[in-house]
Amino acid sequence: MHTDTTSHDAIGACLVRSRTIAVPGFSANPERPSHQVAAYMQQQGYRIVPVNPGLAGQTLLGELVYPDLLAAAQAYTIDIVDCFRQASYMPQLAQQAIQIGARCLWMQSGITHPQAAATAQAAGLLVVMDLCLKIEHRKRFSQC
Repeated sequence: MHTDTTSHDAIGACLVRSRTIAVPGFSANPERPSHQVAAYMQQQGYRIVPVNPGLAGQTLLGELVYPDLLAAAQAYTIDIVDCFRQASYMPQLAQQAIQIGARCLWMQSGITHPQAAATAQAAGLLVVMDLCLKIEHRKRFSQC
């Protein structure tokens, strides 16, 4: 479930204001949700910054893959951190999202971590838990 502070309007506003999405847990496999969501968001005009230490240095979806958020943030201003990692990684990703000045920490469907969410919210980030970025974008902006 997403947090009570994450309203429909807050998510929509974040998507309108944001241009660059880092994707920790990005997969090179086009069948994986992380790849599909990133490709969809890229098609919608967002810059995707793949983050995966095992793929670092490769070019996927036309973008260089970074080993971690801190390295990605040296190249781009990251607006949304769209996490496809297990919940146990969320505290570290929340801290890094705060450190790089991201606007939003987004935990994909099936991922929740209330403590990491509270940490990020206290630092002023919008936090979304257990929702798919692609689905939420389509709800708000699909022409169909």
